[in-house]
Parts: sequence; structure tokens; C-alpha cells
Amino acid sequence: MPPLSSPAVVLRVIEHGDHDKIITFFTLKQGKMSLIAKGAKKSIRRFAGILELFSVLNLVWTYGRGRGLPILQEAGVVHPFERIRTSIAKTAYASYWCELVYQWMEQGQKQPSVYKLLEHTLDELNAGDLSEETLHITFQLRFMVMNGFRPSFEHCSTCRMPLEQFGGVSVAFDARQGGVLCPKCHAHKTGRLYLSKGTINHLRWVLNAPSEKVHRLRFSRQARQESLDMLEAFVPCHLGKETKSLKFLKALKIPAIPIDRDGDLGP
Repeated sequence: MPPLSSPAVVLRVIEHGDHDKIITFFTLKQGKMSLIAKGAKKSIRRFAGILELFSVLNLVWTYGRGRGLPILQEAGVVHPFERIRTSIAKTAYASYWCELVYQWMEQGQKQPSVYKLLEHTLDELNAGDLSEETLHITFQLRFMVMNGFRPSFEHCSTCRMPLEQFGGVSVAFDARQGGVLCPKCHAHKTGRLYLSKGTINHLRWVLNAPSEKVHRLRFSRQARQESLDMLEAFVPCHLGKETKSLKFLKALKIPAIPIDRDGDLGP
């Protein structure tokens, strides 16, 4: 079989034996796949310094005659995202997004939309023009939608009552059902979260707006925190576990984003 190639994001790197590394990539053309990099632990010319987490590379690989892993033949750096690595907070966010893709996606499941979302979000994080929290919220929401888990903010997840008919200023959200609940349906449920209707409007905008318009979004302090709390419950609930990088993110005390004159979070 002739060599194959694809752009790819590095999701995971582990050592294998005395000389090799096994790298899991999320590729544009083949989805998630693991390759063995022969001699990568001591190679100076072929792979030195380029097999870094969340870097974007151009890969060339081949399949051997046996049942072993495909062999990484060449790798060239496209986007090293060096600015991410200078910040522990940015590194934590990037690590979580990559771990989410690693844990969620099946081996060989081609999904170009997820690849483009991951690469674009890492690029925005590296550029630093948008707040890390905004990118964190938008990535998780869109990732879940692409994988068939769109949270419902339009009507009650149980009785289908339209959101516009709910009373009050706060709305209950059930992570397991993946949507909001009207006052009657949430009365006997435990473990629910509450979102203001303003927060729900923010989240609906994220779900429906084109990617290039995300930079216009400004989360209030309340909307940001409520959105993060909702996603920290919703995503692990449907993934089936809480990832190690999410635990680190929650433990990490990230400095607050400056507040602008209008009371909104600055970019």
C-alpha cells in the first residue's frame, strides 16, 4: 500500500519501549488514529521537537505487512501554537479539548467538521483575541452538536412547553435529559442547574451563529459562569466520565477576565 498523508492534530503521546513513541492524532482525512514513530525518543533529524500535544502537523504514514500500528514516516509542522504553551491556563484548555476529542471519537471515524472546529479553536486560543472562557463554551457546545447531543433550550424536555411560556427569570436545566425544564416538570427533580433567560439567549446564539461571528459575543459574568457550570455537568454526563484535564481545569484558579465599562467580559 502506498504512503498516506493528512493534516492532523496531536491528541496524545506515550512512550513505547526504549526508542519509540505511539502518537494518537485526529486527522482530517482518517479521523482518530494511532501511529508508531520508530526511534522518536532518540531521533534528532526526523521528529525532534515536533510531536507536541495539540500541534497541527502534516503526516505521512504507511501500513506494515503485519497487524501492528501504522508507521509514521514523516511529520511537518503546520501550526505549532507556541503561544499556548507559554500559559498554563491556555495549555489546560487546549489539553481538555484534545482529550475530549480523544475520549469521544472512535478510531477511524472520519469527521472533518470536528477536525476543523478543533484546529480553528486552537488557532483562536493561540491568537489571544477572544477570551479563553468564550472559546471553551463555544467549542464544547459545537462539539456536542456535531456528535448528536444538541442541548435543548427551546422547550421543556419533558412536556415540550415552549420556553417563552415559562414563568420567572431562571430556568432549570437537566444535564441527563439535555435540556431545560418547565417549573412543573422540574419540581420533583434533584441535581438540576438553573440558567437565567439571558444566559439561555447567549447559548442559543452560539448554537446558531456562524463561526466567524463568535468574536462579537460578550458574556456577562453571570452568563459565563452559568454556561460553564452547565457544560461541566452536561458534557461528562453524556461522555460517561469526567476527563483528567477537566478536573485540572476546575482545580486551576484562572484569573478573572477584565470587565469593560458595560459590565461585560472583554475579549
